[in-house]
Formats: sequence, C-alpha cells, structure tokens
Amino acid sequence: MRVLLLLLVALGGAFGQTLRVLSYNIHHGEGVDGRLDLERIAKAILSVQPDVVALQEVDGKTQRTKGVDQAAELGRLTGMRHFFGPAIALEGGHYGNAVLAKVPAVFTRNAPLPGKERRALMEVTLTVGGKKVAFFATHLDAGREETERVAAAREILKSARPTHPAVLAGDLNAVMESETMGILGKAWTRAGAPDVHLTIPVGTPRRQIDYVLVQPAKQFRVVEVRVLEEAVASDHRAIFAVLELVNAPSAVR
Repeated sequence: MRVLLLLLVALGGAFGQTLRVLSYNIHHGEGVDGRLDLERIAKAILSVQPDVVALQEVDGKTQRTKGVDQAAELGRLTGMRHFFGPAIALEGGHYGNAVLAKVPAVFTRNAPLPGKERRALMEVTLTVGGKKVAFFATHLDAGREETERVAAAREILKSARPTHPAVLAGDLNAVMESETMGILGKAWTRAGAPDVHLTIPVGTPRRQIDYVLVQPAKQFRVVEVRVLEEAVASDHRAIFAVLELVNAPSAVR
C-alpha cells in the first residue's frame, strides 16, 4: 500500500509538470480555400487541448479582417487567456504574434527584432506545476535571403536569456540545416529531434519551418511531437509538443 501511494504521488507530480505546446501560423485566419474562419482555427487548436499556444500572422483590428481583434476572439473561442504582440502596423491595425494560455500566465515583453520587415519576440511567463516557465513566441522573416533571419536569431540568442526553463515556439522560416537554426541551436534544443516534422506546404508538407525549442534541454523530457492533420484552415500545419518539466538529466531525451 505504501509503495502504491508513493507511486501515485510521483505520477501526480509528473503529470502536474506536463506542458502541452502548440505553434500555429494561422495566416490571419484565412484558409487555403480563401475563407476567413477563426472558428475552424479554434477547433484545430482545441483538438489537442494545449496548455499554451504560439500563434503567428495574427491580425489586430485590421481592415482586411474586418477590424476583429483576432487574439481576443481566439481567446474567447478557446476559453484561454490571450496576449497580443504587434509587430507591423497594417491597414489601421497591427499584425504580429499572439499567445493563448490555459495555465496561469503573465505578459512579460514584446521586443523588436532586427530586419527590414519588422518582426518581434514575445515573452509570457507561465506557471506550470508550481514552476515558472519562460515562453517565447516569434515569427522570423520569410525573405529568400537568410540575412534577416540570421540577424534575428543572433538577437534572440543575446536577449532571450531566461532564468527559468524556457520554450521558444514559432514559424522560423528556416529549415533545420540553415545558418539560422545553427545559431539558435547554440542555446536551444529542438523538441522531437532528430525526427523531422514537416509543416509546409500545407497540402503535402515537404519542409519543417515551424518549431518548438527548449532550454536547458536537461530540464525537459519530450513526451510527444507531431504535426496536426488540419490542412485547410491555414497555409501552415500546426506543430504540437508535449513536454515534461524534469530535474534529473537522465530523464532528458
């Protein structure tokens, strides 16, 4: 009986420190069928019951999306807290990143990244099983040349120095063998490595440019990483990771 009780306590602690992370470039809610539909974006999000979501290409009260505060609306549709990190002024509003959180969360900052097209790094502090987790969300430049992404990656490496376990999620517009990912790899570990998780093109994915990264690796055990099957609601597939916060280096994969 005592052994069973100890096992249940241990399992309870492990489950209490599990973090379900989703990263999704929502293409301002416009699907590949040309239809603007936040409800099906919300349905895709809720299909994996995430604790925290990094969203890219989110509109905040722009003309093209009829003045809707998309972060707030997705928060309402999913029942999660919402935070918006504007990056670019657009059509009377803004375009940028958003974070949805089911766990306790506090907005920390929204910092600009270098580049001709303004990008940003958003940070939200989560509380997971009594522990603080720094959650970063971003969307890097999509240009053919890698110069802008490399500069942004170096800035992330310099400015994102969390004192808590940390997760970085987003559309990095960079394949795994790129210089951008090499720079980020100096501090961040890709969840699900060495497997490749293809996210674009949405119909028949051939490349991974959307990621969930962690640091330090020894404080996370990767339970699962997969790409959602939804292939109409946006021009990207979403990437989902289940992470367990741990203390022992032997538990890390």
